[in-house]
Amino acid sequence: MDTGVTFPRRPTRRISVGDVPVGGDAPISVQSMTTTKTADVEGTLQQIYALAAAGCDIVRCTCNEVEAAEGLAQIVPRSPIPIVADIHHQYRMALAALDAGVHGLRLNPGNIRKPEHIQAVAVEARDRGVPIRIGVNGGSLDPELYERYGGRVTPEAMVDSAMAELALFEEVGFDAVKISVKASNVPLMVEAYRQLSEATDHPLHLGVTEAGPLPEGLIKATAGIGALLTEGIGDTIRFSLTADPVEEARAGRTLLESLGLRERENVDLIACPSCGRAEIDVIAVASEARDALADRQLPLQVAVMGCVVNGPGEARDADLGIAAGRHRGHLFVKGTNVAVVPEDEMVSTLVEWAEFIAEHGTDAALERVDTEKARREAEKDRAELLEIQGDDANASGQRVELIGKRFD
Repeated sequence: MDTGVTFPRRPTRRISVGDVPVGGDAPISVQSMTTTKTADVEGTLQQIYALAAAGCDIVRCTCNEVEAAEGLAQIVPRSPIPIVADIHHQYRMALAALDAGVHGLRLNPGNIRKPEHIQAVAVEARDRGVPIRIGVNGGSLDPELYERYGGRVTPEAMVDSAMAELALFEEVGFDAVKISVKASNVPLMVEAYRQLSEATDHPLHLGVTEAGPLPEGLIKATAGIGALLTEGIGDTIRFSLTADPVEEARAGRTLLESLGLRERENVDLIACPSCGRAEIDVIAVASEARDALADRQLPLQVAVMGCVVNGPGEARDADLGIAAGRHRGHLFVKGTNVAVVPEDEMVSTLVEWAEFIAEHGTDAALERVDTEKARREAEKDRAELLEIQGDDANASGQRVELIGKRFD
């Protein structure tokens, strides 16, 4: 549903990570990181393909040992999306990753501190045309900066760390840079990115580091990343969850699609919270529908509603939906009833119609059925439910009356 609301983005430079543009007016990209040992080439590639299928645009792999660099040399040419090598402490690992052909590097200025080492990597990356992310992390800030700011991590300290690293890059003529200032504390992270966006026009990589397991981690990451995106800050994002990295990619993609910052590529499933009218276990059916539609890449809004009394009207803007009524499912397209199916066929019918609509459109879907017949069936079930349950299935009218009596 197009509301006409947009979030103007802060102008930034554009760089390229492999064939994925980052910054400028390029679409905000989704990133994740593999959890396998990079030396396990087949296992890592399997995870990368799963991430790509879930909507990941760029993937990061650790490069912490020679065997990992050797693994990258085999992974990069077979990967469906660009590979960024994650480097900590050993600058030679960054040089080895460049030899392996990676599309980008991530350096943490908190643990590679010698200017000559940092600049050696920057020169090599410059000559190869490979971008670098300056990845500041609140948990691994340079001790000198930590002490300078009163023995604590502050937004100013993280921004200073990033800008000092950037200055070293600029000395050797390297500017293919994106920057992150991640922290596990959401307000700290948000303020650091706000200050960084004022200090530089390099593209920014957003993330709440060590957000944690689901659902808390998802909430924390969404709070931080979402707040900044609505302010126009951010060019690429990663949800750092203690979960299967596929969940990170799905979460990132869903957030961008929900904010209208990426074109929808997969189903947006909406469902009622259930009430006294519900004729089905809405949670179970919605979960089944979500799983059935998860990887089909159908750019539709699909609704699962608990009853035929209010369901189709409340979800009239959905491309497709189904509402329960008297052990049957009433299918509707753009609020128009199109079919009635047995309750145990509700989800399979949703999938069938979703695939048809994605290929042929809603008009074609409406044309292939007797909508008047479906409307009559829906009205019949609706009338029966109203007769059994009454107009006030949740007894809210009685509660209103009771409240009124307190003030008589």
